[in-house]
Amino acid sequence: MPEENRSLALPPARETTPSPRADRLAYYQVPAEETDRDSSQTPLSHYLWVLRRRKWSLLLFVVFSVAATIIVSSRMTPIYESTATVDVDRTIQTAVVGQESTSRASSMNDSDFFLATQVKLIQSDSVLRPVVQKLKIPQRGSPEAPVQLPRLTVTRPARTYLLLISYRSPDPRLAADVANAVAESYKNHSYEIRFQSARDQARFMRKSLDDLQAKMEQSSAALATVQKELNIISPDEKTNITSARLMQLNTEYTNAQADLIKKEVAVKATSDGSIEALEVSAQGETVRKLEEKLADANQKFADVRNHYAENHPEYKRAASSVQELERQLTALKTKVTEQVQVEYRQALNREQTVHKAVDEEKAELDGQNGKAIEYATLKQNADGDRKLYDELNRKIQEAGVNAGFQDSSIRLADPARISQKPVSPRVNFNAMVAFLASLLLGVCVVFLADSMDHTLRDPEHISRYLQTEVLGSLPVVKAWRGYLPGKSAGKELVPAELFGLSRGMANSYEEAIRTLRDSILLPHAERRPRTLLMTSATPREGKSTTAVHLAVVHSQQKRKTLLIDGDLRRPSVNQYLGVSNERGLSNVVNGEMKWTEALHTSEAFPFLSILPAGPASRRAADGLGTTLQEVFAAARGEFDLIICDAPPLLGFAESLQIAKLVDGVVVVALAGQTEMTAVASVLTNLRRLKANVLGLALNEVRADMSERYYYYGYYGKYYSRYYKPTKD
Repeated sequence: MPEENRSLALPPARETTPSPRADRLAYYQVPAEETDRDSSQTPLSHYLWVLRRRKWSLLLFVVFSVAATIIVSSRMTPIYESTATVDVDRTIQTAVVGQESTSRASSMNDSDFFLATQVKLIQSDSVLRPVVQKLKIPQRGSPEAPVQLPRLTVTRPARTYLLLISYRSPDPRLAADVANAVAESYKNHSYEIRFQSARDQARFMRKSLDDLQAKMEQSSAALATVQKELNIISPDEKTNITSARLMQLNTEYTNAQADLIKKEVAVKATSDGSIEALEVSAQGETVRKLEEKLADANQKFADVRNHYAENHPEYKRAASSVQELERQLTALKTKVTEQVQVEYRQALNREQTVHKAVDEEKAELDGQNGKAIEYATLKQNADGDRKLYDELNRKIQEAGVNAGFQDSSIRLADPARISQKPVSPRVNFNAMVAFLASLLLGVCVVFLADSMDHTLRDPEHISRYLQTEVLGSLPVVKAWRGYLPGKSAGKELVPAELFGLSRGMANSYEEAIRTLRDSILLPHAERRPRTLLMTSATPREGKSTTAVHLAVVHSQQKRKTLLIDGDLRRPSVNQYLGVSNERGLSNVVNGEMKWTEALHTSEAFPFLSILPAGPASRRAADGLGTTLQEVFAAARGEFDLIICDAPPLLGFAESLQIAKLVDGVVVVALAGQTEMTAVASVLTNLRRLKANVLGLALNEVRADMSERYYYYGYYGKYYSRYYKPTKD
């Protein structure tokens, strides 16, 4: 259960051992709803009903709001608006001469920032002050304060390079003039900014040009000095020749080293006298042939030695030939060895000579490189200074030309025109906004008021939170005469004049009373409740009126009915039925008479007996419970139904005493007035006493209190069409 409704929930009755009277009352007990419903699940139909209920109030509020808006808007001063369109072309040339004359906008990616800057520039004092002075627009504050035009707006349409300058004024011509003047002032101010920037730039460059000229002259003089020292026109060419000669000497030195190594190897090889080393030399072929001859001679000598003796001529000739060849080979070896050594010494001398030439050429090249580097550095500085001087001089001349150039990158694309139709007030738009706002506000107020209403209205709401039934709903009656007469002007009233009301109201209320009667008695047809207590939470809720009418309609069923006025403090039953209150229940409580002696009857209602309250007595109120217990016990056998009207439960003790004695208790409450917390407190007290609470009877119900009371509006129409009164 939601937190806000816990205070209304009634605690369940404690389980105790049932008494015989409790068994009897349990038969008549109306079962309470046990399911706990979530109050947040309010059906949509309830909200629709709330709107239908308050539709006239809501409609009146909306109509009033719209009418007031239309009236106020119609009386407002018309405001006219004119707009000048400025095109900011970022692709146009920004200069006449120089590199800037062929360049476009710096970057198209910063268009948002650029245009936002232009918007702020248009709204600046430098742009607006000439306009204010020209058109003599009054300004607030001191003349030195920044100029502001509150009615000026500058906007940029999406995905464009357009700026819309709008101005509003009661004077349509002034609105157009101001918009055009601001656009023109913005254009002139942009030109002045560029002109001033170019002029400042030229002034700064002229100041730097003098320093740069002196530096250029100094570097040129240093270059001329180095050229004079070198006595050359171009040191680079001489350096290249020296480098080529050094490369050639390096090649020769490498070849000399290789040849020296080869000769040195040959010397080492021939130093041991081996034939293989000699064959490698230049005389190798001669040595090889001589060795072959020697081998043949040895072979031949061997053959001769095998056939001849030493003294044989052939033997001597062969031996002599071998000796001669050996002598020649030895002489050739000596000659080859000497030749190899001579060639080695020649190669060594050549290697040393070339190495010396290489060192000398390298030293010369190193000297030339140092001078060349110095010369190149001075020449580069001199050329750079001259180039920078020429470039700066050219820039100064270009800045002077471009300073006087007013480019068309900012142009007035569409001048403002005099507006023929005001933009404010927009009566139709304001009326529509007022309609929607008032409708929304009215609906919220209606729902808020409904949610804050904690009075008893809707039967389902009562059943959900109080866990009790609504037995009947009695419509509100505006034409009470204050009593139920038995006779009027000496004439008995017919049943149609029972309630002393107009015909339509009598019938609707009469039917509601009969419905209440059946709701109490019919669910227990086998054992009807014989004694009823009619009470309420607070005074003036209609309990006595309901008790009287309930007793009357029950007696009209030709059932004997006893109506007891148990409200000894403020009796009222006798006034409704026109009986005397000189004797009644207070006399019975005080022991002055029997209860049967205090009964009154009415000729108009023969089956109805009335026991009025009698003279007021405080002492009698204390003994009311005991007396009524005896009266109920004695009257059960004589009457079909006993109805007791008791004081309100909150603040009076006798009602609780009577509730313990009767078969059922009906609590009467004013619909839309009685707080739910008061009724919840009453029901809690009754259930604590284990009294049989049959339910609630809602009094003075109107059709607009709940969507379930819609049928009350049809009673009068129904009876006015089909009921025809009878004549006496």
